[in-house]
Amino acid sequence: MFHIIWSIIVGFIVGLIARTLMLGMQHMGFVETSVIGIAGSVVGGLIARIFSRPADGSYFHPAGFFMSIIGAMIVLYVMLHYVNPA
Repeated sequence: MFHIIWSIIVGFIVGLIARTLMLGMQHMGFVETSVIGIAGSVVGGLIARIFSRPADGSYFHPAGFFMSIIGAMIVLYVMLHYVNPA
């Protein structure tokens, strides 16, 4: 249960940072920002695993937080330009 709550909190923080770094206005609430952050964490984790594998037995990738922000920026860019081009 705490893993889900922690994922939502970290997802919100990552989504908020990604929204701050992206130019333009994004009118999103807590839920949308959290979903962007969580999806960005997944995308960032997949990108990080392509370039380097974490050590055996480690629970997270060393560049996980930064790759989560980059992944959230990618998800936000795709969402703003391709999914909702208004």
